[in-house]
Amino acid sequence: MDATGRARDPELKKDLDATVDARRELGADYEAALVESFLEKVEQRLDATVDRRVRRQLAEQQTTVTRHSSRPARPASGDGGFGERFGLAVVTLVLAVPLSAIAVANAGLLGLIVCWLGIFGVNAVHSTWRAPWSEGRRNRAGASDWE
Repeated sequence: MDATGRARDPELKKDLDATVDARRELGADYEAALVESFLEKVEQRLDATVDRRVRRQLAEQQTTVTRHSSRPARPASGDGGFGERFGLAVVTLVLAVPLSAIAVANAGLLGLIVCWLGIFGVNAVHSTWRAPWSEGRRNRAGASDWE
């Protein structure tokens, strides 16, 4: 929602209104299925948005590389390059929706806070962690394993 309280995506607002209307008509017995269906639609929209942004960023990077006529440096294997970090970020965001719903349903606000602290912790540790074997290979270029 924007600052005025209006939804930015009118199609998503229609889906939400339809879900609420269906909940009124069908009753509380179908509430979980309706919420799950709506969350799947939100997740699909989020995935589409992320895909669009990734394609745009890759296109910008390719344009920059083409202009400078040099290849970008690729990180060593196991170095936690952009692709690996981005992949983990996407996976944790996609899993955050159902994990948050489960945490709130079972433990309320405290469960939600613990869930998001865990998500943040996994991403923070992964972003700072460097594979010990990749560092050693770089420092010992040409050195024998027997030394």
